[in-house]
Amino acid sequence: MRRDIVHPGAGQLRYEIREIVSFARELGRWNVPITWENIGDPVKKGEPVAEWIKDIVRRRVMEDLSYAYSDTEGVRETREFLAGLANQRSLLNPLGAMECSAAPLVAEDIIFFNGLGDAVAKVFGFLRREARVLGPSPAYSTLSSAEAAHSGYDHLTYRLDPENNWMPDLEDVELKVKYNDAIAGLLLINPDNPTGAVYPVEVLTKLVAIAKKYGLFIIADETYANIVFPGNKTAALSQVIGDVPGLALRSISKEVPWPGARSGWIEVYNKNVDPQFSRYVQSLVDSKRLEVCSTTLPQLCIPDIMGDSRYSSHLERRAQMFAERADEAEDAFASVRGLRLIKPRGALYATALFDTKQFFDGKEAMRRLPVADKGLEDFITERTKNVAPDKRFVYWLLAATGICVVPLSGFVSELPGFRFTLLEQDKKKRTWIYKTLAEKAEEYLGSI
Repeated sequence: MRRDIVHPGAGQLRYEIREIVSFARELGRWNVPITWENIGDPVKKGEPVAEWIKDIVRRRVMEDLSYAYSDTEGVRETREFLAGLANQRSLLNPLGAMECSAAPLVAEDIIFFNGLGDAVAKVFGFLRREARVLGPSPAYSTLSSAEAAHSGYDHLTYRLDPENNWMPDLEDVELKVKYNDAIAGLLLINPDNPTGAVYPVEVLTKLVAIAKKYGLFIIADETYANIVFPGNKTAALSQVIGDVPGLALRSISKEVPWPGARSGWIEVYNKNVDPQFSRYVQSLVDSKRLEVCSTTLPQLCIPDIMGDSRYSSHLERRAQMFAERADEAEDAFASVRGLRLIKPRGALYATALFDTKQFFDGKEAMRRLPVADKGLEDFITERTKNVAPDKRFVYWLLAATGICVVPLSGFVSELPGFRFTLLEQDKKKRTWIYKTLAEKAEEYLGSI
């Protein structure tokens, strides 16, 4: 073509969580049965949707309006309901000081999207290209890829410290912000994906203080806000943000769970504190108008589901369920040499880390796991020649066991390891998965 039509950030659009699927499918020619531990879909992994929630959806789907367009920003009544929930959270201020809470939200501060993937694409896509957002490493692929693609450069990251329960390295955050004036925003994920970390209130307030000091806005992915394991305390962005501009990203995909609804929203905080931030938020609304609206049915269901007296116990039960699975995973990895699991405190995942010195000993390109078929062995050997070392392990693991996990390098991390889900419903199979992951990782390290 006479002109280059490719966006400068096109090469940054990588999503390892699903890219690993295409590789796993290739193993079908050897009839390798796949156990999917890569994608956080509770329903696909067998978690039943509560009957009372299905009853609500059945009632709403019988209404003609559930088949109609909704307002561009979302169903008005649902936005009013969600603004009210955010304001209730602010009243439960964890610091006992209301000046830490955001100004009260109104319906106009809630904007619906077709899932948070859609929201993320627009949040980063409508930023000025020179305006960068600093995010955590390990990083969730949707967010890191979107930020990198919008800028055309590698995603800027701060360090999550595995020696401190995956807490943000606050000194690293501030130094990067201080000496790079291209950074306009600060991204946090709480509870975190992929690590399962849950940030204490003190950590959140320090991140907010950095944002305030350097004139940044905050993006908080709160997808897992209601999947915090018992005994762990945190806060929503609305409770700590004060007068700093910010966006909280929320969804029904993991907590109802209803991932196929593709229904997520942004809560906008302190929109009018800064005119540039206000104009930026308006650009997000304007972009939605080009699409008309987001899917109507799930929006109509949200107040009925979340406002139901059974919802709080529903959330408590699920948090306890995933906490118990985290305990099971911790036990399975406890005695493994060269590998450790920092027990997650929220969300739906666990991350296992290889001992860096043992893993990067100059022999990582020669390691392998035994597989049943010589043709499969040759295929994996060829396909793993030029991949990241932990991805190499993941490919051999797939061929040897059929268990599909995600390499930590796929989360913009230099630490070698892998992430798996806590979603398997069958306890016997779950025990096999955790035990096999631990044993095969240890075997892989000792395979030379």
